[in-house]
Amino acid sequence: MSKIKVNEEIQEVTLPLSLTELIRTNSATPEMVSVQLNGDFIPQEKFPSTGLQDGDEVDLLYFMGGGAR
Repeated sequence: MSKIKVNEEIQEVTLPLSLTELIRTNSATPEMVSVQLNGDFIPQEKFPSTGLQDGDEVDLLYFMGGGAR
C-alpha cells in the first residue's frame, strides 16, 4: 500500500491509481471538482491520464452554489 495525502488526511491506496479513480473513491464526481496535485492545478481533461505516486498531496476543491438573496 502507498500513502497519499488527500485534503490534509493520509489515505492508503493501491497504485497505479489515476486522479479520476481517486476522485470517485472519495465519493465525488470528476466534473464537479478542481484538483491540485502537489500544489499544481490539473486540468479536468488530464484527470484520467494523471497517475498518483507514493507521497503525493492532493486537494479536492468542490464547487458550491448559492448565495443570492
